[in-house]
Amino acid sequence: MSDNHYGFEEEEFHTSLNSSTLLRILGQLRPHWQMALGFIVTVGMVAFTEAFMTRLGAMVIDEAILANNRDRLIDIMAVYAATYVVLAVCVYIFIALAGKLGQRVTYDLRKQMFNHLQDLSLRYYNKTAVGWIMSRVNSDSERIADLVSWGLLDVTWAVMNMTAAFAFMLSINWQLTLVVLPIVPVLLYIANWFKKRILVHYREARRYNSKITGSYNEMITGVRVIKALNREDSALAEFGVNTRLMYTSSYKAAWYSALFLPSIYMTSALAVGAVMIVGGIQIENAVTTGMTIGGVNAFIGYITFMMWPVQDLARVYAEMQHAIASAERAFSLIDAQPDIVNREQAQELGTIEGQIVFDNVTFFYDDNKDVLENFNLTINVGETIALVGATGSGKSTIVNLLCRFYEPCEGSILINGRDYREYTLQSLHSKLGIVLQTPHLFRGTIADNIRYGRLEATRAEIEEAAKLAGAHEFIKTFEKGYDEEVGESGVLLSTGQKQLISLARAILAKPELFIMDEATSSVDTLTEDLIQRGMEAVMRGRTSIVIAHRLSTIKSADRIIVLERGKIIEQGSHRELILQRGHYYNLYTKQFRKEREQRYEQALQDTLA
Repeated sequence: MSDNHYGFEEEEFHTSLNSSTLLRILGQLRPHWQMALGFIVTVGMVAFTEAFMTRLGAMVIDEAILANNRDRLIDIMAVYAATYVVLAVCVYIFIALAGKLGQRVTYDLRKQMFNHLQDLSLRYYNKTAVGWIMSRVNSDSERIADLVSWGLLDVTWAVMNMTAAFAFMLSINWQLTLVVLPIVPVLLYIANWFKKRILVHYREARRYNSKITGSYNEMITGVRVIKALNREDSALAEFGVNTRLMYTSSYKAAWYSALFLPSIYMTSALAVGAVMIVGGIQIENAVTTGMTIGGVNAFIGYITFMMWPVQDLARVYAEMQHAIASAERAFSLIDAQPDIVNREQAQELGTIEGQIVFDNVTFFYDDNKDVLENFNLTINVGETIALVGATGSGKSTIVNLLCRFYEPCEGSILINGRDYREYTLQSLHSKLGIVLQTPHLFRGTIADNIRYGRLEATRAEIEEAAKLAGAHEFIKTFEKGYDEEVGESGVLLSTGQKQLISLARAILAKPELFIMDEATSSVDTLTEDLIQRGMEAVMRGRTSIVIAHRLSTIKSADRIIVLERGKIIEQGSHRELILQRGHYYNLYTKQFRKEREQRYEQALQDTLA
């Protein structure tokens, strides 16, 4: 199955380690620099105290045990105990700071992405799958936060540990330190060799993870269709393709990560062997070299001690590849630019007191095929306009342009005599009330969903809006009334009930421009009658646009616009268009006969029952 099946294509990122992305990840610490600084200082203290404790071990051997000096042993052990107390306090502080820092960064990233998603235009959502966005906001933000908190902790601790170890080794014997130093470029070469392979496969795993998330979301939301068409097995097979591909990529990344550590251990073992040989020779010439048994033991301890930092660096390095791949995708979301933004000197739109004019508007979507071409339409204040036409005739496009979800490619739309791009988006949208063909309700109560139209509304205003919409009667039948839960996306309510609540929400907003997008196409006749009465209540004295599927619902419109391929082919009142006996007349009479036959069949079935 292709990526496009899920409505999006994963970005392809280059396989080299992106330093600019890494710097941008670290930039997430900037708002919390004081916490990060305290965390780095305490990690440094931990690294120094641990290295110092190894030096104390050498002093115990040389100055206490071999010298048979009990008093010196007691003194050293007292210092050792005090060092342990300092170590314990510092460990507590940096772990607490790392945990807090990780949560702050996660919160900042998710808030930044969520806020940015509110600014993006509809075009972005049309070409980007929900699963892709969810993966960025959830798992990718956590992985980035882990890198700048626990990952940074491990890297800082490892680097400072190794630095402290080399410093103490130099203080013991600089010649022997030179024997250990060549291990560093070898380890860097090993890390560089493995990082390229780990990064490639981790990025592949992230791509397949996004596809799996999108597929999972699609299959859950479409579970009724899958079951109705008996597509469970094929859906599982499609899902299995991506999971197998992700498994393969993740396995390869894990395999290279697993090889990384043994390579480090073998290289370090060679260094230990070299120290034991050269150190043993120097002990034989202790008078000239000054090397002691405790010193050699400390060297071996420091090399072994560096194994843990190297192990942590190896693990963090693998995680960093994963985090960078996640960051590239998360930042691609943050960097996405909305197609529609306020102009620099955009003004607030006051009351819509003049005409709405489509002036030679041409519009096309991404395929560059015109949906509207040199389209002209004038809507008067307080007028109810109905848009009629076949699928693809441009009805929804006209509404989307009027709401400024999209903007004309050519021409302009005027409100109060001015191009509506001279007004702010927020002020335009605040004048709109929209009821869609497929209403969307949010998880919560009925009252919460109606109040979404105007958050400061009182309970009395909510109930009044529900009465005008015709929703009050069915709401009263619920045990909790207006406090009844609607479930996720309103799943606990019927389509008609959701539509009436959506209508009540629009009425509560008191819009100056009211839009109905085929709101009665998926409901029964009784519910349609309720919606129709609610529509009449909200459209009274208000500029309104109705996209109609059932033509019987628009007979009272002031003007009916008949569209075909983005052109107006007829317009007038219901009576005028019927008398013309043109396209509208044919549509209406055909639909009228069909509805009459359906009502007759239903009445006959009711009688037989």
